[in-house]
Amino acid sequence: MGDILDEASSVIECKECPWYKSCVAPMRFATEDLIREMRQMAPGAGFDQTRDQEFRNLVMNMAAIAQSVLLEGCPIFVRRLKSSPRLAEQLKNLMQNWGSEE
Repeated sequence: MGDILDEASSVIECKECPWYKSCVAPMRFATEDLIREMRQMAPGAGFDQTRDQEFRNLVMNMAAIAQSVLLEGCPIFVRRLKSSPRLAEQLKNLMQNWGSEE
């Protein structure tokens, strides 16, 4: 009985969720966002022209890597993936075979 209530609760929670029908989306942040945050965390660090450019290059590379790796996701979708290895494996197989099923 608990499983039925949990599933019903998830369906209701899902339909009321602001992520409804868009369970995953790429992270949205820019290099400037990262630079601003890092400077706020280390306000005493002085940056000259050379160090500033090196810092900017480092942050740009980190942002590019993070955009490819990180993902925002609906908490219900993430919870379902974590609780169902079979579902996660099916999604993984679907993505690995994307476009080859023609």
